[in-house]
Amino acid sequence: MKLTLLFASLIVVAGCANDPLEPLPEQFPAVPAHLPTMPFPANNPITPSKVDLGRHLYYDARLSSEGTIACASCHRPEMSFSDAPNQVSEGVYGSRGQRNAPMIVNAGYRKVMFWDGRAGTLEEQAMGAFLNSTEMDADTLAVAALLRSAEYRAKWTAAFGDTLVNMTRAMQAIATFERTIVSTNSRYDRFARGEINALSAQERQGLQLFFSSKTMCSSCHGGPDFTDDLFHNVGLFHHYFDRGLYNVTKDPLDEGKFKTPTLRNVALSPPYMATGDSEKGLLTTLEQVVDHYNEGGTSFPNKDPRVKKLGLTDPEKAALVAFMKALTDSSVLTNPQWQKP
Repeated sequence: MKLTLLFASLIVVAGCANDPLEPLPEQFPAVPAHLPTMPFPANNPITPSKVDLGRHLYYDARLSSEGTIACASCHRPEMSFSDAPNQVSEGVYGSRGQRNAPMIVNAGYRKVMFWDGRAGTLEEQAMGAFLNSTEMDADTLAVAALLRSAEYRAKWTAAFGDTLVNMTRAMQAIATFERTIVSTNSRYDRFARGEINALSAQERQGLQLFFSSKTMCSSCHGGPDFTDDLFHNVGLFHHYFDRGLYNVTKDPLDEGKFKTPTLRNVALSPPYMATGDSEKGLLTTLEQVVDHYNEGGTSFPNKDPRVKKLGLTDPEKAALVAFMKALTDSSVLTNPQWQKP
């Protein structure tokens, strides 16, 4: 009965979370009832032609100054559109970033982008990576010339109705493609749709623990996409070299806070946390992540009070890990609509 009520409440919340901004075309992936309808900005509606253009741009390394880095270089489909198992990603000229590249699966549902929330939309996120000197470091004049070439001219006109080339439109196309990358078919999703036997007894135990007051996992990783889209300090370090949200707000209370990631396909995207590590070293397994929370994290003045010693037994920890692995949707890795054209 508790599980029935739990999922009934999730379905109600999900159904009210986002009203559709634009009608979805037939080729858009079917979204089950327990997930909200994917919102599209009024100034960037989805069309099949724009998705096609965005897909080509997403995989085109010529958008970078060196001609070697594409969006797909750090968000690879075979790694659930993350850069696993790399702790940080390599950009142009061998430069390296400072943070773990997050998955873009279901990124269209996110309210803010990047670990520190400095972008409000997928379009802004794409532009940020496009211009960042340690990522793509794009030469906008060279990119504009490429987009005006015969190779892209027809696709561009089909997507936008004219030949006016600018970087804003290019990022709109990439963002439109990224919004089609939706995970909807994990065993958890099948369970939420009423297929009770989709989860094992251990996974159902993990689900109950996940949504319990004992662990409070769902207080941050709640809702149909397992994130609150907010920022928390979860006690990773005594001193933060990467200051997280503070870098954006300059508020001392935001020191060491990072955005809560979705847990969908989390088993496919190690290492974990914004920088892939903690005071005790790399976090390369879900078991290590559960241990971190079970031990209450590292002491820090503004650590979230929910991060405290949990007293989980070994079987309980194993059940939590099993449940998180049941959030895996391996079809994301091979869906032909999202592969390199």
